[in-house]
Amino acid sequence: MVNTLERIEALVVSPTSAPEDLASALTELSRVLDPEITAPSAQSAAIFMRALELVARLRAEPEGPALAECLLSIAKYAYVSGHALKGLAPAQRAVELIRPLTSLPLLRKALTIRGALLADTGNLPVAIEVYAEALEIAVDLGDPIAEAKVFNNLGGALIYAAQYKDAIACLDRVVALTEGSEPLRSVRGVALGNIALACLHLEEYGRGLRAAKDAVELQDHPTIASARLSRVLAETHYTRLLLEVDAPAEAKKRCEIAKGIAHESGLERAELLAGMAEGLCEVHSGTVDVGLSRLSKVLERARVLKGTLRDALIAMVKANELAGRTDVALVYLRELMMHTKEAQQESALLHHRLHLEQLEQTQGELAPSPDAVMAKREVKLRGKLVEQVAYQELMKSRIEMLERLAVTAELRDDTTGEHSYRVGKLAALLAQEFGCDENTIFMVDLAARLHDIGKIGIPDGILLKNGRLNEAEMKLMQTHALIGSEILAQSNVPHMKMAEEIARFHHEHWNGGGYPFGIGQSAIPLAARITALADVFDALTHRRPYKEAWSVDNALDMIASLKGLQFDPELTDLFLALVPRLQRDVGDLDVYLGQAARESRFIQARRKIAETLKQFSTTNGSAAPRS
Repeated sequence: MVNTLERIEALVVSPTSAPEDLASALTELSRVLDPEITAPSAQSAAIFMRALELVARLRAEPEGPALAECLLSIAKYAYVSGHALKGLAPAQRAVELIRPLTSLPLLRKALTIRGALLADTGNLPVAIEVYAEALEIAVDLGDPIAEAKVFNNLGGALIYAAQYKDAIACLDRVVALTEGSEPLRSVRGVALGNIALACLHLEEYGRGLRAAKDAVELQDHPTIASARLSRVLAETHYTRLLLEVDAPAEAKKRCEIAKGIAHESGLERAELLAGMAEGLCEVHSGTVDVGLSRLSKVLERARVLKGTLRDALIAMVKANELAGRTDVALVYLRELMMHTKEAQQESALLHHRLHLEQLEQTQGELAPSPDAVMAKREVKLRGKLVEQVAYQELMKSRIEMLERLAVTAELRDDTTGEHSYRVGKLAALLAQEFGCDENTIFMVDLAARLHDIGKIGIPDGILLKNGRLNEAEMKLMQTHALIGSEILAQSNVPHMKMAEEIARFHHEHWNGGGYPFGIGQSAIPLAARITALADVFDALTHRRPYKEAWSVDNALDMIASLKGLQFDPELTDLFLALVPRLQRDVGDLDVYLGQAARESRFIQARRKIAETLKQFSTTNGSAAPRS
């Protein structure tokens, strides 16, 4: 294999290579790396790194899809090997190369791979936008196989985001599309495995067990690395479900199967997942010390292979709770919290930086930077209004990625994704009532949308917990204010100090009884005091998993009762007058306040996916069949 790579490298870097020879070399490199064709070996990681260097050093791009296909093989290897970040750039470049080729099937494939990498690296908003485009292509092509693959990946992405019911809706569609199709057994099996995982989180153990049983039967003889990883995942979900219904003997059998397939796969990710399941089995069976020791070893390996660290920490929390070691479980919960915070913060800033770089590249033909673009427009058009519009559009584009991530953080509470936008608009209207200047009003609208971006750093186990949080969990939950302000402070977007202040201080109270610092009155920045009113009002008047929606009148009564306690007295009076006037002037508050949400590409993508599912349901006269 090394000799093959050296021969390919000589062709790729040579300026005299004929286009057809270069294309042939890239095709061969694709076969060497593609985990669906070649089983990973001890040399695969080194070949992967050399392939990344090779495609970056290409002196000329060959005609046709050879380079794009090679990039997609690199991206797929990055995904299955647990190095998704390294696959982002090749996947994006492949999409860009394929678009001019007008090969819709290949574009759908590239978009699906890119979506998987985006989801795996924490960029769910753009992943969903990418999947929506891939899904539209699949439906237009009338290709049920492609549609099933997109919905499968989309379901997995929604599970990452703890949107379990939405995930099951997508995965049910896969089950229906693959009904009775022998070539699609594995696709159906992956969908059922993901349904099992979603049911585990929803505590729907009966349905989860049926889905897991069907999933492993459909993936009975996996021969390639990606299929073996899918089977290991299904077996570990099956194991955990069996443990939840107190069937440790059967769980142990499934665990042994997972270990064997994980070893055959050659993927460390698969072996770590199997090890976690085995450790949990041992703790459930009473061999607590053996199980905890095994999980500790898995955790140490997972600290190196970051992609499985979250799962390993969750397993340690669960195992120690089962063993009655609540103090140790709390230690691992805190570590999980820190890991979630650091991973999500790093991911948010990475994708934000990539977004800014893409903006500069897109606008590069006009000027070297977005600021130069704005200056050039100002000189050319000499209009203050035009300058203001250009500035506002520039700011909107700069925070677009942060805005998407903030909306994603809120989806657990608000499945429409409109809460952040409504809060931003209502806060801006209150700022206007207070007498703020036009630029401040505009910035309040944008900045307030990001008020809860820090929730991306809170583990799902805390955010989605049924019932009240205990004291330790509440303290961890409250850290979202500081997490959000840290993300925004490092965003490198000028004039975003207001957003940073809102994220940090919007839970402070006028009387000093809030968090994170317990400051009060005018020590709380004005924009945070304004946003606090808009945020609480919107939360009260909309349904949440833990409460029904309040009427506007009841919400205003509650806010009035907190005047001078939680809220700024002067702002409270303005707010209590503003909302009834808005009702009279615009009618439906949600429609008016949520207008910006409906212009969001992320929200539009979610709705497009929902419409596709609804169309399927209507066509078939009922919901998709359940396993």
